[in-house]
Amino acid sequence: MEKNISLPIDKETISELHSGDYLYLTGTIYTARDAAHKRMYEAIGRGEELPFDISGKFIYYLGPTPAKPGMVIGSAGPTTSSRMDKYTPELLSRGLSGMIGKGKRSKDVIDSIVENGAVYMAAVGGAGALLSKCIKSSEVIAYDDLGTEAIRKLYVENLPVIVIVDSHGNNLYESAVEDFLSSQN
Repeated sequence: MEKNISLPIDKETISELHSGDYLYLTGTIYTARDAAHKRMYEAIGRGEELPFDISGKFIYYLGPTPAKPGMVIGSAGPTTSSRMDKYTPELLSRGLSGMIGKGKRSKDVIDSIVENGAVYMAAVGGAGALLSKCIKSSEVIAYDDLGTEAIRKLYVENLPVIVIVDSHGNNLYESAVEDFLSSQN
């Protein structure tokens, strides 16, 4: 099913999303990759505040290329999500509502998605130049010294994603394989 989603969204709306849904996201999301996740995780360990309030927010696992003249951002394709798995359950427990990336997630992350009523979505890897056209503004808000891995606040319009793991634990990567195998019999 296709749905247009305006961010932020509440837990009730997240609970209505299903594995396999095609979404077009419009609103504010944040970027963070492994280096930024490591810093946030270490800040939590020291009892420090995070650089932005993650409660109810979405993080796009993205390290964009530099913007060409006249562009808001460079290529904006997703990073492999499993690289953030070590840090994700802690962020979800602190209110993070969703993540956008590519690839499978660990059992701990999936369990945490269900426990915290969150959602994991995928953007199409290899389509970064096309995805960047959905990004209307980009502002570095933390860890500028990390370059492309700095945390950015993005405003996106109609960013295409697909729900991979919904808040009920349904996992498209598993169900698609099962559906394929059952169709072969």
